[in-house]
Amino acid sequence: MNSIYFTEEHQAFRESLKDFLQKEVVPHIEKWEKTGTIERFIWEKFGEMGYFGLAYPEAYGGLDLDLFYTVIFLEELQKIKSSGFAAAMWAHSYLAMTHLNAEGDERIKQDYLIPSIAGKKIGALCISEPFGGSDVAGMRTNAVKKGDKYIINGSKTFITNGVYADYYIIAAKTNPELGNKGISIFLTDTSLKGISAVKLDKLGWRASDTAEIAFDNVEIPAENLMGEEGKGFPYIMQHFALERLIMAINAHARGEYAIDYTIDYMSHREAFGKKISKFQALRHTLVEHATEVEHCKVFNYAAVARLDKGEYVVKEATMAKLKSTKVADEAIYSCLQMLGGYGYMEEYPLARLFRDSRLGPIGGGTSEILKEILGKMIIDNQNYEPAVK
Repeated sequence: MNSIYFTEEHQAFRESLKDFLQKEVVPHIEKWEKTGTIERFIWEKFGEMGYFGLAYPEAYGGLDLDLFYTVIFLEELQKIKSSGFAAAMWAHSYLAMTHLNAEGDERIKQDYLIPSIAGKKIGALCISEPFGGSDVAGMRTNAVKKGDKYIINGSKTFITNGVYADYYIIAAKTNPELGNKGISIFLTDTSLKGISAVKLDKLGWRASDTAEIAFDNVEIPAENLMGEEGKGFPYIMQHFALERLIMAINAHARGEYAIDYTIDYMSHREAFGKKISKFQALRHTLVEHATEVEHCKVFNYAAVARLDKGEYVVKEATMAKLKSTKVADEAIYSCLQMLGGYGYMEEYPLARLFRDSRLGPIGGGTSEILKEILGKMIIDNQNYEPAVK
C-alpha cells in the first residue's frame, strides 16, 4: 500500500473488492471468455455493491469518493485473468457515464445516470469510426435537426459494450463545414429503429463485446442533445484525460500482475537442480521490468492526484498511457518467455494477458497519435484547454 495516496479506508475497500471479485466474478470468467457474453446479473451485482458509483454524486446513487477508489477498482479488475471483463465494466462506468454526469441535464441523469450506477442500464461511448479511428475531427456521422428531432446517419466501430448496451453516447457532426467545432454529443436508446450492431471478432478482450454500429435515419428527440451544440469536441477531449489515465492504470496493474505471477512460478519451477528464480539472467530481466512498472505506477498516481484536485492533466495523462502500455507489453512478453512452454498454454494466465495487453497501445488513442499530441504540446507549445459548459 502506498501511504501517500491510500488510507486504511482505501485498503479496506481493496480487500472487500478482491473478495467480491473472487466470489462473484472469477467463477464465471472462463465461460464469459468462451461465449463472449457477460451475463446481466453481474452488472446489477456491481451496482448493488456501489462499484459503478464510486466517483459519482450521492444525489444519483453514487458514493462521491476520491479517484483513488477508482484506481483500486481498475487495478483489481486487471488481476482476475480477463481484461475483456474489466473493459466492459470500466467502459460503462468511466466512458459512457462520465458524459452522462458531465453533459447530461437533470432528466438524463434521472433516467440514465441513476440506473447506470445501479447496474440496471448499460452504456457505451460511440466515437471511433471505420474511416476515422483516432481522427475524431474527421468523423462522418452526422445529425441533422428537423423540428423537435435530430436525424442521425453514419457508423461507429470498436465500440466496447456496443451490443450489450441499453444506450449510446454518440458523437456526430451537426455542422460538418465547421470541422471539429461542428461536433455535438447525443444520447440514444439502442432499441430505436435504424440502429444495428454487429459484434467484432478480436484477438483479445474476448469476454467484452466490441461492436460496429450503423445509424440509418435514426430519429432522436432534440432534448437528447447533451450540453451545447458544437461543443462535442472539447467535451470529448476533456474526458480523454481520464480515459488515458484509466488505460495507464490498467497497464501498470496488469504488468504488476504478470510480474507477481512469474515470481511465484519461478520460485517453484526447477531446472538444472535449482529454482529458476536463482538464474541471474532471469532475475535481472525481471527486476528491470519491475522497476519500469513501478516508475509508471508512481507517475500515474501523481497524475491521478492532480486530476482529483481538478487540474487539467491532459499532457500527463497522455504521457502516462504512452509509457505504461509499452512497459506493460514488454513486461508481459518477458514474463511469458520465463514460463517457457507453459507460458504459451491457455490454462496459464500469461497467454491471455499477452493478447489482452496488446490493445493497450491502440485503444483510447494509438501510441502514434499520442506522440503527435505530445509533440504539439512539448515542441510546438500548443495548449489544450478544458471545455466550459
